[in-house]
Amino acid sequence: MIDRLKLLYELQVLDEQLDELEELRGDLPNAVAALEEQVNDLKEDIKKKDEERGESLEKRVENEEEIEKLRANQKKFKAQLYQVRNNKEYDALTKEIDHNELRVSKLEAENDSLSDLSTALADDIETTKPKLEELKEELKLKEADLKEIVKANEKEEAKFLANRKELQANVKKPDYSAYMRIRKAKKGIAVSTIKRAACSGCHNIVPPQRQLEIRRNNKLFYCEYCGRILVSAEIAEYVE
Repeated sequence: MIDRLKLLYELQVLDEQLDELEELRGDLPNAVAALEEQVNDLKEDIKKKDEERGESLEKRVENEEEIEKLRANQKKFKAQLYQVRNNKEYDALTKEIDHNELRVSKLEAENDSLSDLSTALADDIETTKPKLEELKEELKLKEADLKEIVKANEKEEAKFLANRKELQANVKKPDYSAYMRIRKAKKGIAVSTIKRAACSGCHNIVPPQRQLEIRRNNKLFYCEYCGRILVSAEIAEYVE
């Protein structure tokens, strides 16, 4: 059991060292991630609006072709008006002419709307581009700052991570699961020692009888107040 306790405390010490290296990065990782998301969102926004402009242009071209066909038909129908032989044929032709004129008016109105939409989309894109460039420049600077900090500590961090991997392999799975669950819930501190008769994690007094039991180093104990794993001062001194 004493070896299990030593391993858990050693894991805690090692994780605190890794946490300190993480703290040196400050909020930079979050800032970089947030900027990357903003840059990607703006790129996607520009892409969609550009695609919409392309679709608008294609539709306007289709409409123009249709308008040309309708106007050609109009000329043909109007020429045929002079060749009709009865009122029935005349009514049929005028009805067709009116229908074509209505179609032309609708298509021209649609093209006007599409043109306005295309202009608005182009304006939006031109407004967004400077914002995108500004964010990309800010992201570049933040990434450079983060890279510099990471590089300054990469050897030390690599050593800690290698030691942690080796240490984790020796920790019993149930112990590791409990350790990680408590570490997540208690801001990184899963294992505490007894200092001045109190839990070093929450500073609540540990009953004398429980202190004696913990000093025997033959069982896993948890603080009844904060739930952290409690180890004796001897275990801490040995590891440190």
